[in-house]
Formats: sequence, C-alpha cells, structure tokens
Amino acid sequence: MKNGAVKKTIRNIHLWLGLSSGIIVFIIAITGCLYAFQEEIQNITEEYRFVEKQNTPFLLPTELEKIARKQFPDKILHAIKYNGSSKSAEAIFFSHDDNDKSKDYYNIIYLNPYSGEVLEKADMYSGFFRWVLDGHFYLWLPHEIGQTVCASATLIFLFMLITGLILWYPKNKKAAKQRFWFRWKDGLKWKRKNYDLHNITGFYVMSIALIFAVTGLVWGFPWFAYSYYTIIGGEKSLVYEDPISKKEIAYTAVAKPLDKVWMLMQKEYPEAKSIEVHPPETDSSSIAANANLDEGTYWETDYRYFDQYTLNEKKVNHIYGKLQDANTSDKLMRMNYDIHTGAILGLPGKIFAFLISLLIASLPITGFLIWYGRRNKMTPN
Repeated sequence: MKNGAVKKTIRNIHLWLGLSSGIIVFIIAITGCLYAFQEEIQNITEEYRFVEKQNTPFLLPTELEKIARKQFPDKILHAIKYNGSSKSAEAIFFSHDDNDKSKDYYNIIYLNPYSGEVLEKADMYSGFFRWVLDGHFYLWLPHEIGQTVCASATLIFLFMLITGLILWYPKNKKAAKQRFWFRWKDGLKWKRKNYDLHNITGFYVMSIALIFAVTGLVWGFPWFAYSYYTIIGGEKSLVYEDPISKKEIAYTAVAKPLDKVWMLMQKEYPEAKSIEVHPPETDSSSIAANANLDEGTYWETDYRYFDQYTLNEKKVNHIYGKLQDANTSDKLMRMNYDIHTGAILGLPGKIFAFLISLLIASLPITGFLIWYGRRNKMTPN
C-alpha cells in the first residue's frame, strides 16, 4: 500500500472516530474547564468552610462524632476530618450500594472544631459542581452506562491524537511552515483558517491531551488502570481495602481508640494541612487515618491503619499506605488526580489545564467544520 493510500486510510479512521465521539469529547473537555477552579470558587462563596482561629484545643473526634450523628442518626459516619486551625472540621457521611442506588448518599456536616457548632449541612450529590462532575464522568447518564460511554470516548480520543499526529506530519519543508504557526494573509478564507486552527492547535495541545486521556482512562477502565500500573512497574494492588481488626479475649480493648489515633496523628504530623480519622464501621474494621502534607494536592497523603482494639498498626498491600513505602510507580498512580486537574503544579497548573481543556473542546468543532466543508466540496484554499 502506497503512502497516499495509507494516509487516506488514516484520515478516514480519524474522521469517523471524530464524528462518533466528537460531541462527547467536547462535553468532557468543557465540564473539565468548569470544574477546574471548583475548590477556589467554593472557598470564596461558602463562608462556613472557615472559622476564626482560637487559642483553645480542638474537640476530640468522639465529641464531634457525637454531635454529627445527631444530625444523621440513620447514616454511616465515614470520617471526621480536621482542616487546620482556621478551617471548619468535616463530619463525612458516605455510603455506596451497587445493588440499590437509592441508598447512596454523600453528606458533609461542617463543624466548628473548637466548639462543635454545626455550621452547615451539605449534600455533596447536589449543586452546580456536582452536576458538572456528573457530566464529566457520566455524561449525566446512569453511572454504569455513562462511565463506559465517557471512558470509551476518551479511548477513541487517544487514538485520534495518534492518527492526528500522523496526518499533521508535514511531507516537506514548505508544508512544515504552515504546521507550526498561523500564517494568515489578508483575504484568506475562513475555511483555511479553520483548517489551520484544527491542525496547529491539535499539535500544540497533543502532549497534554495525551496526559489528560491516560489519567482519565485510569478511572474509566479497571483493565486500563492495571495495564498502565503494570507497565510503569507497579506490583501492589489498586483495590483499597482496610486491614482486619480481631477482638481477642486475652486482652482488654483500648478505651476511645479513635481519639488516641487522632492524637497520635497530630503528634507525628504537626505540619499536616489536614488529618482525617475513620470510625470503624464494623467489629472487624480497622481505624483508618490519613494526614495530607500539602494543601491543594492529595498524592503526598500518608495513609495509616490501626487495630481498633489494640491500636497496633496494620500493613497494607495496596498503593494507599505511607508515602515512604511507595515506589515511583505507586507515586505516579497516587498523583493521577493531581496530574489530571493540573493541581500538581499548583494554581498555575490549574490555569494551564483549564486553557488546554478549552482548546481541546475546540478540536471537535473545527474538525466537524472541516468535514462539513469537504462534504460540500469546500476545500481549504
């Protein structure tokens, strides 16, 4: 098969992949833009996230737990989270039921960590940003269907980036001059400008778009996550599991273990931006605790697990353990969210991710216009 025939085949593949997934890629990219500064916007608009710093100690987790459970007596308390001296503490109620979605809930009670005052009760499954996130992850479809549709469109987009690069590659030096920058002369028709917008923009966003696609597919398909993790040298499990606590007759259980775990975490992580402790949900559950060392990202979080009866620390064989026990591949997987959102580079990274997502959203539009023009025999000048 000659080069012209090969390129024509690749062009057809690129075209039909684009037509089949373009609107979905556009929605995923636009909702990604809208969600980019979610945390910063909510910190400005939701005053109950902050409290006045006081020279008194925080209430213990069991004290906040008692207050919080009165608000939702029939729901499972997932965690108590302390966010520093000038921010509200959070009592997180969460439950997910694969068999009955009507039983799903995700509520946060914002509490003054000094007094225990209830500042706000928030339903995290409602509101504008939840609507945006549902569009980004599920296309506003039932989650089982929507996740597959969005992940499939992202996988198609990955192939489109590769075929797009092949089509972009200039055949000679003269053609190369028009592939790296916009060289628009007066009187140039919009069809040619649109053609350049698609090709040149696509080239410059390709590397970052590849990162977005790969990090998105890690959530989209378990097989992709395991394959990616294995390729980069990962050997641990990607499935989060709490180690088991065993109640033995031979010893007396530790009193108020949740408070003691929290005090231990405070002592060992005095510079932590947040500390979270999880009340054991069953008699065999451990007490999970974590300390986040960097505000705005999650990958540096230390995850710890303690027997609820003895407070003996438990080891885990998945990637959510201590950061010091994570190798390079584990750290890369832990960074997945922070890389995907740009938060790994702080606010400049989020701004950059926002702009790239906006440019990615333009590609299905300019690509469709190219196809529409050619279909009506309107080729670029």
